[in-house]
Amino acid sequence: MSDCLFCRILAKELPAEILYENEHAVAVLDINPIHFGHALIVPRAHCKDFLELPKESFHNILDAAQIVAKALVQSFHLQGYNLFTNNGRIAGQSVFHFHLHITPRYANDNIQFVLKLKQYPDGELHRTAALIKQNITTS
Repeated sequence: MSDCLFCRILAKELPAEILYENEHAVAVLDINPIHFGHALIVPRAHCKDFLELPKESFHNILDAAQIVAKALVQSFHLQGYNLFTNNGRIAGQSVFHFHLHITPRYANDNIQFVLKLKQYPDGELHRTAALIKQNITTS
């Protein structure tokens, strides 16, 4: 896809700092990192988001992520890191080619996930679970 930033990086049309690659995925440094060393695992096959990621790619993406995460932990003596993906504009996705972030974390780095946790009213936990279960498919 000629208009996709990651497809252009994969085609070597745009420069990137490649950390690791296998036949299914490439790991690159994020050019706008949360912390230095922030890496992205990008599947070679274009897919818009997690729901379009082919099942046969799951293992390869996570394998690459684990290899890169181990290197980040060793390189920066990390005590922690985050793995995450943004799916859809409202969730913060800005490049519409699935990618998995690996972000180094440090004590007092002022990165916070500010959450306002909710509690289900009586019976809603069960009703919500039933609704979701109706839509579970394995194909």
